[in-house]
Amino acid sequence: MTKPFVPGRGYEKADWDAVDSPELTDAELAGLRPMQEAMPAIHAALQEGLRKRGPARTKEAVSIRLDIDLVERLRASGPGWQSRVNDALREWLQRTAA
Repeated sequence: MTKPFVPGRGYEKADWDAVDSPELTDAELAGLRPMQEAMPAIHAALQEGLRKRGPARTKEAVSIRLDIDLVERLRASGPGWQSRVNDALREWLQRTAA
């Protein structure tokens, strides 16, 4: 069963046709082993660079009630508006704490 060519991702039909990659036989499939078993050193090296279960939590989601016009203006300022609010609050707290 040959996978059909789907245009996109920078490949053309000629690229697709140039690949000679027959499907694995049942015997070849039966002989496959997990990477951890077949190449333990490479597997271990790859695992060292991975984070465990998502990024470290550095922020916390909170709920706050703000005036509608304020939120509209903040959102209208474009992507990253929440980070800019975070930065402005941090700056304000540093000024008032001094």
